[in-house]
Amino acid sequence: MEAVQFGAGNIGRGFIGKILADAGWKVTFADVDPTLVERLNKQKSYRVDVVGDRASQDLVTGVDAVFSNSDDVVERICAADLVTTAVGPSVLPRIAPVLAAGIVRRLAAGNRMPLNVIACENTMRGTTQLKQAVMPHLAPDLQAEVEAMVGFADSAVDRIVPPSTPADGDPLRVVVEEFSEWIVDRTQLKGWDAVVPGMELTDNLAAFIERKLFTLNTGHAVAAYLGFVNGCATIRDAIANTLIRWIVRGAMEESGAVLIRRYGFTPAQHAAYIEKILGRFANPFLQDDVKRVGREPLRKLSTNDRLIRPLLGTLEYGLPHGNLVSGVAAALCYRNEADQQAQEMQTVLAHDGAEAALARFSGNTLLPEILSEIVTAWRRLSR
Repeated sequence: MEAVQFGAGNIGRGFIGKILADAGWKVTFADVDPTLVERLNKQKSYRVDVVGDRASQDLVTGVDAVFSNSDDVVERICAADLVTTAVGPSVLPRIAPVLAAGIVRRLAAGNRMPLNVIACENTMRGTTQLKQAVMPHLAPDLQAEVEAMVGFADSAVDRIVPPSTPADGDPLRVVVEEFSEWIVDRTQLKGWDAVVPGMELTDNLAAFIERKLFTLNTGHAVAAYLGFVNGCATIRDAIANTLIRWIVRGAMEESGAVLIRRYGFTPAQHAAYIEKILGRFANPFLQDDVKRVGREPLRKLSTNDRLIRPLLGTLEYGLPHGNLVSGVAAALCYRNEADQQAQEMQTVLAHDGAEAALARFSGNTLLPEILSEIVTAWRRLSR
């Protein structure tokens, strides 16, 4: 079985690429970074340091790499059984033309075997977004055939893979937490009969997507923004602060109440899930910078992302939301000169005023009284 993995960064190597290679797949990474491409082709392997209660040093083998904007990747797609991505949601439209070209060449070569595509991104329905970007690059007479032959399966992914200093000068070595979760929508796959340890198939992906978004992503963001406000360097530092931990837990419990109402998760199940996530945030082996986790605040404050979407859920069901309000308010305090979205956010806040700016950031989905609650909390945090 052959896979093309777009993105040879830490997540691509430490999460998706590792799972597939460990399952015996031949994995070709596609990336724009010459150092990564050249080193992967030279070594054909890399090390992954798994940290946690069951720490290990794993060697991932059977890999190579091509440049993601080259004809080589188009050729690899021709023969692949699976294409995966870990490039970031904003990059998906940029790889769409190359993926489309690979599919067209595959058809021209007479390969009618099913091809599955799974975008493993930290966003809602990332593969559907990728499909929408790919289809306009296909001739109308090919689109029906592609619909029948290519499965675009959405997924929910969860593994903390923080940036780390290369050990022993090896740029391929990566540190990952022990926990990982890769859940794929079974109903969107085409002709899939592979068993991949570490990949779980489900008929109810929406529940797992929102569980991860409303819990891990929400808690991570709240910890990062409150950590930033309080001068914490890492997520572990933030979660060690008693008040921040209390608010982070409270925000996850508020968003969890939405999940329980919407999808039928039991309170005991979800409480255990929250405890597991808090333990992951406190992992002493993961030095995860609050500025990294907090980056791109405008995306995180958008309607369907980790702060506003669960807050809207609490309003839908008439549930408490005070800790989520604190998290959104803390996000508005975030500053990072290296982050274009953070700079834009502060510019708009200064120019338009907090209520108008937040209304714009959140897609005009918040009622005036909620905007007022958030702005009051923001002013308190900004003192």
